[in-house]
Amino acid sequence: MPIRNALASLAVTDLDSALPWYERLLGRSADSRPMAEVAEWKFEGGGWLQVYQRPKRAGLGSVTLAVTDLDEQERHLQECDIVIGEKSESPKVKTLMITDPAGNHIAFAQAIDPGIAQ
Repeated sequence: MPIRNALASLAVTDLDSALPWYERLLGRSADSRPMAEVAEWKFEGGGWLQVYQRPKRAGLGSVTLAVTDLDEQERHLQECDIVIGEKSESPKVKTLMITDPAGNHIAFAQAIDPGIAQ
């Protein structure tokens, strides 16, 4: 049976307090709330980001979000007062890291090499 899509997920301590931060980060409210403790955002290139309430797992996650313009993404993060962590660049990809209030790591990546997943 072929896999048709992927869903990345991050656990937070309290979804109600995490939602405003993720709405600022992603520029919109969740596309889906399938359960009271789950919020999901769908992306145009496919895939979903799921943020869910699970205090014992909160802050242990990591996800990479592909963007077409990392400089534009950095400006958006600055406008949202989100602290930018490590930045790196190679001939294949540029990245920057942030951490959500629960401690999850979120990388934004812009492919420079057209052979890299976008």
